[in-house]
Amino acid sequence: RALMNGGQVILADEPTGALDSHSGEEVMAILRQLRDRGHTVIIVTHDPLIAAQAERIIEIHDGKIVHNPPAQEKKREQGVDAAVVNTAPGWRQFASSFREALSMAWLAMAANKMRTLLTMLGIIIGIASVVSIVVVGDAAKQMVLADIRAMGTNTIDIHPGKDFGDDNPQYRQALKYDDLVAIQKQPWVNSATPSVSKSLRLRYGNIDIAVNANGVSGDYFNVYGMSFREGNTFNAVQQQDRAQVVVLDANTRRQLFPNKANVVGEVVLAGNMPVIVIGVAEEKPSMYGNSNLLQVWLPYSTMSDRIMGQSWLNSITVRVKDGVDSDQAEQQLTRLLTLRHGKKDFFTWNMDSVLKTAEKTTYTLQLFLTLVAVISLVVGGIGVMNIMLVSVTERTREIGIRMAVGARASDVLQQFLIEAVLVCLVGGALGISLSMFIAFMLQLFLPGWEIGFSLTALASAFLCSTFTGILFGWLPARNAARLDPVDALARE
Repeated sequence: RALMNGGQVILADEPTGALDSHSGEEVMAILRQLRDRGHTVIIVTHDPLIAAQAERIIEIHDGKIVHNPPAQEKKREQGVDAAVVNTAPGWRQFASSFREALSMAWLAMAANKMRTLLTMLGIIIGIASVVSIVVVGDAAKQMVLADIRAMGTNTIDIHPGKDFGDDNPQYRQALKYDDLVAIQKQPWVNSATPSVSKSLRLRYGNIDIAVNANGVSGDYFNVYGMSFREGNTFNAVQQQDRAQVVVLDANTRRQLFPNKANVVGEVVLAGNMPVIVIGVAEEKPSMYGNSNLLQVWLPYSTMSDRIMGQSWLNSITVRVKDGVDSDQAEQQLTRLLTLRHGKKDFFTWNMDSVLKTAEKTTYTLQLFLTLVAVISLVVGGIGVMNIMLVSVTERTREIGIRMAVGARASDVLQQFLIEAVLVCLVGGALGISLSMFIAFMLQLFLPGWEIGFSLTALASAFLCSTFTGILFGWLPARNAARLDPVDALARE
């Protein structure tokens, strides 16, 4: 028992006191073997014959040392080498102890499968909630930001009035074509396009549909980063001549020409005015718009003069050059138009500011949902602590026996701590698997979402499981380590 934990010092108190001479000699032979292997053997005895076998004899009388001579070097038997102690390095002893504790923890879990599974359930739900919210929230965030970027990055919209919905007649005609020309001359402007819009009926043969008609310049599609499936945009000559041409979006093309391979050159009626189709723009999703919305674009001069009969613009969209700070560009735009108008009768809408606001909002929402999910993980951790406390109570006699045969308090602490961590790690692995299943099901119903599990997310989940096991397993493990072996063995 004294050698179970690799003890180097053996204290033998009257090792032969209650034995017959033959058994006593066997015990002394064992002690001599231990001495030869390098252990330090200290014998407490009243028998001078036993004491005479030691290399050094210290006499104690009434609690005081009365004789303490130096050690006498004894000759070893011929053919016996000097004692060599082959002790394992500290890390190997720790590894061996850790493996033993891990094995015992696994056996304890296997002995109570249902209870272990129910204990894990809280950890499984907690880890699955945290991981799912992180990865799905990140996918939703990227989807929202992609939709905003699809509306045009580095763009600033200028509208008449004080804000959206301002129908004050004195602001309605605030933006003029001359404002557009002045803006286009600014060195930090990549391109600028005006916009006038109106709902129109578009007819081709017996097909009659309602569309949103936009009067824009040829730079409009460059400003919003739009490409063409067929044809191209209108040029400066068509813009100047108020040409009766139109660009369709993909939805409108499908509605008007369901069976035609190429629609460029076809003539349709926009209201009562015939127009020639010169291009079909690619679909571009928008977080604010309906994907089924029908859009067409005409030269703004055509829309203003031939269809609407107005000389002012509904809005101007400016694309800022790369590398130019959009906030500074917005300030310069405001200063330019205020000087031209003599007052601020317009407002601006900076898409970069919208993007930053959306990033901040989605991050805050994701953080809040993660904190809510962490609550479920804490509840699961409390469940682990509760079951571990019950386990300590049930295994009191086992703990007492282990301590009685030489187990240290640190060994007991390690065993129960490893058991708690193991429960949480297995629960964490199952929780990650559950979150992957949830992500897979979401992608079946939301194919546009790109849900991915990064190594950081997986590593964080396992670290979180380990921390939960240590945090909520410490108290039960400490209680087990503090048990007195005598009291533990005496309990029923």
